[in-house]
Amino acid sequence: MSSSALGSEPQHATLPPDHPAPHHPHMTSAARIALLVLLVAELMDLLDQSVVLTALPAIQESTGAGPAAVQWLTTGYSLPVAVGLITGGRLGDLHGRRRVLLVGTVVFTAASLLCGLATGPGVLIGARVLQGVAVALMIPQVLATLHVTFEGQNRSKAFGLYGAVLSLANVVGPVLGGLLTEADLFGLSWRPIFLVNVPVGLAVLLLGRRFIPESTVRRADRLDVTGVLLSASAVVLIVFPLTEGHLHHWPLWCFGLLAAGVLALGAFLRHQYGRQDHAPLVRLSLFRDGQFAGGTAAQLVHGLLCGLFFLTWTLHLQRGLGMSPFHAALAFVLLSVGELGGATVAAKSAGRFARRLPQAGTLIALAATAAYGIQADAGQADLTLVAMTAPVVLIGFGLGMVSGPLADMSLARVPHEDAGSASGLFNTAMHLGIALGTALTALVFFATTGGSPDAGLNRDAFVTVLWWVGGLLVLMWALMFCLPGRVGSRDD
Repeated sequence: MSSSALGSEPQHATLPPDHPAPHHPHMTSAARIALLVLLVAELMDLLDQSVVLTALPAIQESTGAGPAAVQWLTTGYSLPVAVGLITGGRLGDLHGRRRVLLVGTVVFTAASLLCGLATGPGVLIGARVLQGVAVALMIPQVLATLHVTFEGQNRSKAFGLYGAVLSLANVVGPVLGGLLTEADLFGLSWRPIFLVNVPVGLAVLLLGRRFIPESTVRRADRLDVTGVLLSASAVVLIVFPLTEGHLHHWPLWCFGLLAAGVLALGAFLRHQYGRQDHAPLVRLSLFRDGQFAGGTAAQLVHGLLCGLFFLTWTLHLQRGLGMSPFHAALAFVLLSVGELGGATVAAKSAGRFARRLPQAGTLIALAATAAYGIQADAGQADLTLVAMTAPVVLIGFGLGMVSGPLADMSLARVPHEDAGSASGLFNTAMHLGIALGTALTALVFFATTGGSPDAGLNRDAFVTVLWWVGGLLVLMWALMFCLPGRVGSRDD
């Protein structure tokens, strides 16, 4: 990376699509700061998905929020993220990725302040929705900027650290939420979990403007507004019933919305096909590249198995094994620590093993899942955290080896002018997969338990889930054959 790209006036440095950043064997100090700012922005976004979970009881008591309002404190954040990722990515392509990232940061910081000052559930939910909109603007710019800014080993290291940040957020989020709420700083109870974003957001703004190089398409076209409306409609109509259906025992309106979502998706694809020469929201030609198509499909499966596993694992730990919420949280910490270890290995490998690294991680997770299934199937009603430590940590370790390299190789051949759009699609695949996995619990888990708290039924249902998770890991491993098999390969 040239020093001019990250020098004293980065706001005037544009990286056009046909002139990627020059390769340097070692990152400059300015490049390291830019990478740090991007990763902190990503961490801040991810933390706010989970930091609220451990503070929900305090929020409910303080604001008088009912069960529906409590649910919307998480749904109101995640739904705008899923809906807006594709549009946010394309806005970065057209108007500058650093600019859109900083605009999103301003909105996110202001919304966080509003969350911290809210006195009632209505304002708090509205501020959470605004946070979600801001995150939809920010997240695609992080991946896209990494893609167009770093090259060679620096790129692989950057994506490896990106994967580590994803894992770190899983560990830090619930713990930070619990600590800040319990500390009751200045008598503010849960409010610091949002207010802490204000100084962090200001730091991202100041350092991002100074050190992150701007990158955009040389000739910006108008945003495809019709495509935005159709894509948003399709995502809402598909994700919302998948997320809410199991809570309402799958009423008829859920299937009606899903059918409408499929129709909206078809209309969106037809509209995009007709606009391929007129600034489409998504260039369908991206999917002609097997590396991007296969990697995005693997990301969808990754999200699906996460959505299926994490929800049912929580119920298994507390209902099947009788653990307290605290001990169940410790189990998640074990898995996340393993995930962080796997992501660290991936970051240090600097892309030397191509697809073999994430495939090895998938096989490690598969073997650990099988071992965990044998434990659970043995009827060990008194299975302890200590006994399950090895398989749980190894599941996390294997999955931690996947995220960074999968993103790196999936986006590797995407043209720079479409980096934001591709990043939005890649992130949307994860969110859609999580929604599908959550919906799948009705078939795989609740069909066996019938919602009963019976410990034996919950243990049996979870063993069935592990069979499904194993199958999804095999599918993800197979899809990774679309990724390059050799370092520097463009044809494998």
